[in-house]
Parts: sequence; C-alpha cells; structure tokens
Amino acid sequence: MPKEVIIIDDGSTDNTPEIIELFPHVKYIYQENLGVSSARNLGIKNSTCEWLAFLDSDDEWHEDKLKEQVAFHKENSEILMSYTDETWVRDGVEVKMPKKYKKHDGDVFEECLSHCIIAPSATLIHKEIFNTAGLFDESLEVCEDYDLWLRIACENKIGLIDKKLITKYGGNEDQLSMKHWGMDRFRVQSLENILNTISEFHRQEYYDLTLKTLVQKYVLLLKGAKKHNKFLDINMYEKKINYYQSLSNIY
Repeated sequence: MPKEVIIIDDGSTDNTPEIIELFPHVKYIYQENLGVSSARNLGIKNSTCEWLAFLDSDDEWHEDKLKEQVAFHKENSEILMSYTDETWVRDGVEVKMPKKYKKHDGDVFEECLSHCIIAPSATLIHKEIFNTAGLFDESLEVCEDYDLWLRIACENKIGLIDKKLITKYGGNEDQLSMKHWGMDRFRVQSLENILNTISEFHRQEYYDLTLKTLVQKYVLLLKGAKKHNKFLDINMYEKKINYYQSLSNIY
C-alpha cells in the first residue's frame, strides 16, 4: 500500500471532488485546467514521500505493481527510477504493442530518442531525481514525459521490471495522444532543448545521437509539410535540417 495518495484535479467539471467522501485519507488538490505537466508537478511538490509513482486517469495499476518495484529498488539501491512493461487496450480490446516500444533497462537514452517507451503510470522515481533533472516541462502540451525521461536518462540508469504491471486504455477522443497530429513537432522541441543543455560532463555520444535524431525527425516533418503544401513549414524545416546537419559536420 502507498503511504500517501494525492489526487490532482486539473479543472474537472464532473463529480471528482466527491471522491474525498469515499476516501477521506486521500489528499485532494484542485487547480484550474493547466495541463498534465502542471498537474504532475503539483503532485510532486505536495508529496511528503521520498519515492513517487504516477497514475494517469486512463491507466490502471495491477495489484503487485508497487510491490514489485519496491522489491527491485531494495535489491538495486543505486537505481533511482524504474518502470514496468504494460498492456495496451484499445476500444475494449487488447492490442499488440509495436516493436518500437520494446522496453529496455540501464542506459536507455538512445532507446528513448525515437519514441516514448516509458509510460508515466509505469514509473517509480526517487524525489532526488527531480532536483537534478527538473520537473515536467509545462510548455509542452504533449510529449512532456518523453522530454523528462531523456533528461533523466542523461544522468541515470533506469531499471526495468519486465512484467506487464499496468494497463493503458486508449481510443478515447479526449486523450492527448489523439488530440494532436504530428507528435514529432513536439519531440523536436524537446530534443532542441536537450541538445542545448547537454554539458561537457555528458558523453559526446549523447550529443551525436540527439543531433542525428533531430535531423531524422525534421526530414520526416518536411516530407509531411510538402505532402500538404505547408509552404511556411517547408521553409522552416529545410532551414532546421541545414542547420543541424552543419553542426554534425562541426562535431
């Protein structure tokens, strides 16, 4: 059982506040709708525990999820973040996870560059990590998890409990993953920020991998812009590609 449960109500208009009548020991915090990153950050700031776990409203933890992760960290005290495998359910039917979302452990920076392979609801994180990697980027409406995991993976090894201990439910039109087209538009924003903040302490390999991924994603965005005759975007993406290709030649 968790020592503390915090519910962040990000501007709901239903009967969510009534939950405290059913669970009086739950800490309930309401804020005007500011987005998922703000909600998670508010939970982090209000937590009194050393270890934090997230549970998004459209996900479900399996019974032994926290138990398995706690046992893992007791055996691997040097690792400050872990995550689990997951089951996907779309429109009520379990679906096979694409290979690109395969889970990895240890040094996962490279595996996290292309797509977000870590579900927020699958994680258990020591609060110390947020002091060095920072919180969720509230300027990113989506891909905020992708962004944070990369920042964490720059400095930390990440553990994997290779069991399906959460279920992710999808197919609802109000989910953020369904709201935006061209998710790489947000990933390149994250990658540019990470590229600009990688210090000399980090391996040159990280810089090179980030640069390579940036070019690849801008090439894909350029292809889409040409397909839909988005002339302003075409001009911007071509400039971005030329710029980052020139950096790769320099380094």
